[in-house]
Amino acid sequence: MATRFGSARRATWRDRGAGVILWIAFITGASAALGCHASAGRSVGPRPAANTPVTPRQRAPAPTLTAAEAGRFAALALACVHREYPNKIAHVLTGPEDARPPHELTPAFFGCFDWHSAVHGHWVLARLARRFPDAPFAARARAALARSLTPEHIAGELAYIGAAQRGGFERPYGLAWLLQLAAELREWDDPQARAWSATLEPLERLAAARLTEWLPRLSAPIRVGEHSQTAFAMGLALDWADARDPSAAALLRRQAARMYGSDRGCNLNFEPSGHDFLSPCLAAADLMRRVLPPPAFAGWLRAALPGIPGDGDAAWLTPERPSDRSDGKLVHLDGLNLSRAWMLAGVAAGLPPDDPRQTSLRAAMTTHRAAGLEAVTDEHYAGGHWLGSFAVYLTTERGLTRSAAG
Repeated sequence: MATRFGSARRATWRDRGAGVILWIAFITGASAALGCHASAGRSVGPRPAANTPVTPRQRAPAPTLTAAEAGRFAALALACVHREYPNKIAHVLTGPEDARPPHELTPAFFGCFDWHSAVHGHWVLARLARRFPDAPFAARARAALARSLTPEHIAGELAYIGAAQRGGFERPYGLAWLLQLAAELREWDDPQARAWSATLEPLERLAAARLTEWLPRLSAPIRVGEHSQTAFAMGLALDWADARDPSAAALLRRQAARMYGSDRGCNLNFEPSGHDFLSPCLAAADLMRRVLPPPAFAGWLRAALPGIPGDGDAAWLTPERPSDRSDGKLVHLDGLNLSRAWMLAGVAAGLPPDDPRQTSLRAAMTTHRAAGLEAVTDEHYAGGHWLGSFAVYLTTERGLTRSAAG
């Protein structure tokens, strides 16, 4: 969200955040962090974050995802990854020859209504088949992945996305999900998954390059609750980079410090906007918990989201309910409940074990988790084509477990 205060107020915030920024600059070697500007102005509110790595003693036990629940989420992905229509494409035409159907433009990821949903639909199938290899849905999930992730199809994706005039295609959201798919396949100890990973690698390299070349050119973070938001995409990309590309990981940490290190007073009372599926405040914190160790993160969070209570009450942040789940934009609020839940869990996990705010963060996480999961159904394709991915990200704790065992 855009800043609501003037430059004099921003200078004050910068001074107050100097300690945190100095620390970030020290660990990343990013002297540019000292000059970062303050975040969007807000007076009261909470924000989540979690540090790297998250240890078992820091994380509260979460309900286990059962094979039956995994099957329900897998069914949603299987129903859409090769369903071409309805389809919403973000398409730059360079001539009449570009007026072609989705399966010709992007032959691997043409289903699930839009490109990014097709990508994270494939991620769902890989993640669940990896975790539940003997479940009834696993064979169908493998077959769907094998159908999509062929050398010919990925070559087609590269030809389309790699065109110079499409440099902003699915940036940052879809590109970040592509990196998550690549990470999932690489972590899967399976011969077929290794072959898919190798096939996807050229597209993975392009996605990483597009993000890492773009972020340093941004004059400010993008603080919205939809696809163009920077914080959520940077968190996904950083999880990929920590395991795959140390240079990209260092760059992402420098950019996180520059963009969010001086955040102050983020007010969740200004959220959500009516079409949000991500929280600008919580996503920034969920990113910063990947950058700062627990003591430093605790101080950052105290300044950035000063309204988080320590009494264990969940009422400080309540779930949203869309007025019409058949509307593709209004149903975003169901996704907001799911993403808030995993971000709140992340914040709690990133704090020192004795931080009293953990109880309220986890209480709010529990209510959002329940509200979000209840809405994941196939009743309306408007939500059914993507909410299952958010449910899997939440219930398998993907943002908290990034090792090969994750």
